[in-house]
Amino acid sequence: MPNISVRWVNERNFVGVDATGHSVVLSGQKNGIGVSPSQMLLVALAACSSVDVVEILEKKRKNLTLLEVTASGEQDPDPPWTYRKIHVKYRLGGANLTARAVEQAISLSQDKYCSVAATIRGVARITTEYEIVGTESA
Repeated sequence: MPNISVRWVNERNFVGVDATGHSVVLSGQKNGIGVSPSQMLLVALAACSSVDVVEILEKKRKNLTLLEVTASGEQDPDPPWTYRKIHVKYRLGGANLTARAVEQAISLSQDKYCSVAATIRGVARITTEYEIVGTESA
């Protein structure tokens, strides 16, 4: 089981450290020096799915040359500002990418492999879309 830590630095600024010693700066204030914790959830979702999509497309022998993932979320207006809707957009490039391969990779990530998506899915509706750039999609 992974263990992480979060250390308070000053004001509303913190450093989070993962189980392997990698760190990230977090801020609980607007215009802070780090990522807001609630937006870190969106980053975690995008990163988790990105890892899956890259691995799945590699196994399909697709030559991925570009992957950019953005996520946006709608939160409740009152505390604890729970995310209710999250939209994830994938922008991919590669010479032999097909719509079918990309759709399968995203679906497998979101529905089977991404632990962050599985955790969020009980509370927020996750929608996805993708765009293949720089090549003809089939």
